[in-house]
Amino acid sequence: MPTSVLLLILLAAMAVAYRLGSKRAVSVAGGAAGIKTLHSLPAYYGFYLALWTGLPALLVLGLWLGFQDAIITALVQAQLPGDLTAGLSEGRLSLLLNDIKNLAQGNIVSGEITPALQAAADQYVRLQGIATLALWTLVLAVATGGLALTGRQITPSLRARNRVESAILVIMIVCSSIAILTTLGIILSVVFESILFFRKVAWTEFFFGLEWSPQTAMRADQVGAAGAFGAVPLFAGTLLVSFLAMLVAVPIGLMSAIYLAEYAPRAVRAWAKPVLEVLAGIPTVVYGFFAALTLAPFIRDLGGQIGLDVSSESALAAGLVMGIMIIPFVSSLSDDVINAVPQAMRDGSYALGATQSETIRRVIIPAALPGIVGGVLLAVSRAIGETMIVVMAAGLSANLTWNPLESVTTVTVQIVTLLTGDQEFDSAKTLAAFALGLTLFAVTLILNVIALGIVRKYREQYE
Repeated sequence: MPTSVLLLILLAAMAVAYRLGSKRAVSVAGGAAGIKTLHSLPAYYGFYLALWTGLPALLVLGLWLGFQDAIITALVQAQLPGDLTAGLSEGRLSLLLNDIKNLAQGNIVSGEITPALQAAADQYVRLQGIATLALWTLVLAVATGGLALTGRQITPSLRARNRVESAILVIMIVCSSIAILTTLGIILSVVFESILFFRKVAWTEFFFGLEWSPQTAMRADQVGAAGAFGAVPLFAGTLLVSFLAMLVAVPIGLMSAIYLAEYAPRAVRAWAKPVLEVLAGIPTVVYGFFAALTLAPFIRDLGGQIGLDVSSESALAAGLVMGIMIIPFVSSLSDDVINAVPQAMRDGSYALGATQSETIRRVIIPAALPGIVGGVLLAVSRAIGETMIVVMAAGLSANLTWNPLESVTTVTVQIVTLLTGDQEFDSAKTLAAFALGLTLFAVTLILNVIALGIVRKYREQYE
């Protein structure tokens, strides 16, 4: 049976345990009239019983699923005939084990199905069946044991609330630690791979080189075996597309936020703001299709009519569509910080005889400016990290140009390109993706830190 069924059974058992724990607490207190003799409310006793019913069983389930496949694979490998594994390299052995798993699951294998391979697949299926049965038995036994042992501990003096809160605190600490360690692991993996790249390519060439051509040859005697890893065209393309996007997103987003916050009637704001924010929920691939199939041909045809040479894939098309995508981001953040300006500042301006437009220009916007700037910087980070629109509308050509009518590429697009398909992770071409990723991470981190610092300063001033 699938593991999801077992998980649902555990959740149901926790719900039953909560109910039993609450009733048990009322019972040991001598009924509803004696609840005041309990250290904690009955609900805490129910939570206490539910936690000790589900958490140990969930822990066993997670550990079992984490090691089950590795153990079964090792057992199957140990029982393979010697003539089947003799002389196989580590890669060929991994391919053989993968064929065994595919055959056991009814999928296509890479080679001929021999009797030995079929026997190994049958053994794999048998071991999986035994492991599943053992898992169900062990998990249900742990859940039942936790329910029985904890149920006996329920007494009026049991500090159930303290124990439940301590358990929840531990759970939150573990979840926070997982998130932090995951982030740290991502950073370290990118840093280590980037170090390997900079051992092959000088950092001066990467950060100051003007030519990007990472297509290395398969053999050293072929032309262009070294490649060219000057990332300046990528940085220039990223800045160009992001700048064009900001030219669209910032004015429209800010003006729409001012209108919705200061001018729009309540009924108009009630439907206009959700409609505007629908743009944020549209997948970026849809924006990419719109840019590639509608806007880019329109810009090319329009440029041809006035005598301009416009590429079929241009930075202008990508920047305009990306700006449309980021409008809700700028508008929502700006609307929030404008509404956070104290009403007393507006009233004081009106009392001095200022008009509404003068109040907005000279009081509200200056007061909300730190928050608006922080939102714009976060929007810039969003634009720098966009990939799909640039792939479909701006192309893949690493051109060092500031002409928005030409085709360009960005850092994120090249990362996707370098890691697409079967790659050797010891070549400079593949490792270049990690160097680009590290650079992009550093830039966006700096922008986010600056933005959060500005927003925090704003909040300290007006809250």
